[in-house]
Amino acid sequence: MTRITIFPLPGAVLYPGLQLPLHIFEPRYRAMVSDALARDRLIGMVQPQRPEEGAPLFSIGCLGRIGDVEALEDGRFNIILEGESRFRILRELNVATPFRQVEAELIAEDAGEVLSPVERASFEREARRFAEAQGYAVDWEQVSRLDDLSLINGVSQIAPFDPAAKQALLEASGLAVRCELLVQLMQFFGRHGEGDEEGVTLQ
Repeated sequence: MTRITIFPLPGAVLYPGLQLPLHIFEPRYRAMVSDALARDRLIGMVQPQRPEEGAPLFSIGCLGRIGDVEALEDGRFNIILEGESRFRILRELNVATPFRQVEAELIAEDAGEVLSPVERASFEREARRFAEAQGYAVDWEQVSRLDDLSLINGVSQIAPFDPAAKQALLEASGLAVRCELLVQLMQFFGRHGEGDEEGVTLQ
């Protein structure tokens, strides 16, 4: 079990091995970043279940380490959060800090998991259809060179789905399960022609 300072932000998810740029401007989250920089540079990204103050949190998030930091003169920060491990919240702590903290357990990942050739081909085929329908310009040659984990987690993190869909992807138990869910979501949102564009807008 570990104590984690959390940043509850709807629509923003982080995966181990990936990066998340964040602009920090609210006073309580400026205090959060300052505290993390003075201690272990760790912040847990987790979505609230509702977009309101003090809302309950989803149980699964991702612990990130602050990498690059730009401290602005007015107290704001631009930071790059580097994903380290998913975690499961056990309980929220009663704290005096302006930012929320939880007690959580880290989730072990199977770093060696890969997709079958059929799963990979099915994903890339659906991703091309989805990108074309959404009007996205994609360097498919670069995509083809990505390993399975970087590809599936990377698309899961940036895809313009609603917060509930993004949470379901984060909670998926294993790469193959996440890949299958991602294909289903691209089919669903592709048919409806709607993604939640604000899902990738960060504070």
